[in-house]
Amino acid sequence: MNDSRGRPMAAEPQIPQVPQVPWSGLGLPPLAGRLLEYLVGHPETAPAEAAAALGTSTAAAGRALRLLEAELLAVRVSGRAARWSASPPRPALGTLLARRREELATLERHAEQLHEVHISVSNHRFASDQFEILDTEEQVTARYAHLLRAARHEVLHLVMPPYVAAVDGVPDRLAVQAAAIRAGVRFRSVYDSDTLTDEVSLGTARRGVEIGGQVRLSSGLPMKLVLFDGTTAIMPLRRDDAAAGSLLVHSPTLLHVLAALFESLWEHGVPWGQEARPQPPAPAADAPNPRAREVLRLLSLGMKQETIARTLGVSRRTVQKDVSDIGTALGARNRFQIALLAQERGWLTPGR
Repeated sequence: MNDSRGRPMAAEPQIPQVPQVPWSGLGLPPLAGRLLEYLVGHPETAPAEAAAALGTSTAAAGRALRLLEAELLAVRVSGRAARWSASPPRPALGTLLARRREELATLERHAEQLHEVHISVSNHRFASDQFEILDTEEQVTARYAHLLRAARHEVLHLVMPPYVAAVDGVPDRLAVQAAAIRAGVRFRSVYDSDTLTDEVSLGTARRGVEIGGQVRLSSGLPMKLVLFDGTTAIMPLRRDDAAAGSLLVHSPTLLHVLAALFESLWEHGVPWGQEARPQPPAPAADAPNPRAREVLRLLSLGMKQETIARTLGVSRRTVQKDVSDIGTALGARNRFQIALLAQERGWLTPGR
């Protein structure tokens, strides 16, 4: 077959298919990149022909061709009508890539200079590149939100008052957390059972479980902490004074220690919410019912009956009855005996 100019038509060339070629990395718009790919296999192409093949206008194809010419990636073939061919791709693209590498290297050096300036004007708030002090609630809230959105694998929390981030921002943070969980990020939180008494903590924990997070309770947490993907952590400078500021940690050694601390507390914590309700084997005849078992588990943490009632969303009278029934079943006279005898019978063992 012959083309419109009477030349024999060769077989349609096969252009290698590379998905999602990032032509923008070379400063080329997507259309210019597609047009370059087309010209490689179709030399001496008119703008109208290229436009029809790519599904765009002749004017847009013309602008893209002029851009390719300016970058030395295409050349205008002389003749009665303007036609275009691609320059040899390897040297042409190699020159453009080399220029981009030089630009990126310059930007990297500039980033280091900006970082040095940032350190010098921050009143020595950086002890080193391993740490940063966040002085205000606004700084903590902003950095937390940024790291939460950037998380890709796992976020770990040790939760206890006093709280630094603004309470009115809880719904937004939970919305971001829900989106991250849907994207595959795992959220694990250990709440301090001694301080799980206010509605904000209870509501946040319940909502966290509802959206797919995992929650456990532990008595006497040593500190507040949040770790993002094992690469960054936020922790308080002083355990009992939120106004003293927070420490942003980048040190790999300290991050490893903090992760080990979390895993230890997680391992010994009492599951709460969905995690606390696996499908267990049929209980023994004298074993407490599921709610009473959960009351027993929280009681073993040293939680007061009023706190247990608020945590489970039941009345204090219900908790008192459950404790009384458990004590009667065990023949125990006080909380210590209840915990000891329940442990001996396996009632505190998950899944039993």
